[in-house]
Amino acid sequence: MVDQTALQLRDAIAGKQVSSREATETCLRRIEQLDPKIRAFISCDGDRAVAEAARVDERLAAGEEVGALAGVPVAIKDNLCTRFGKTTCASRILANFASPYDAHVVERLQGAGAVIVGKTNLDEFAMGSS
Repeated sequence: MVDQTALQLRDAIAGKQVSSREATETCLRRIEQLDPKIRAFISCDGDRAVAEAARVDERLAAGEEVGALAGVPVAIKDNLCTRFGKTTCASRILANFASPYDAHVVERLQGAGAVIVGKTNLDEFAMGSS
């Protein structure tokens, strides 16, 4: 699973060769294993991601229509607002900011069935200063 493209993984999930929950849990284990050294993630919400993946699996099992990225785990930059978790833009000034809305791209990803596993690091406010 680790060496598959997003489209290959989507097809494997749609074909029930792997569940979205399995793919998400594999992704989360990999983050847990590598992120202490890489420090790519500002936040990771495994419980929420696994619950979303389980909902995708339920919809697939029920034969419901699912989006083009149904069940595929993805990460987003921490400068994209989400109603879940914090949106810090890697800045101390926003360390506790909880957005009241989801960014349009987040809505689109969720609408396509993607499972957001966490928010990734960036230069403060994505200014490119480092």
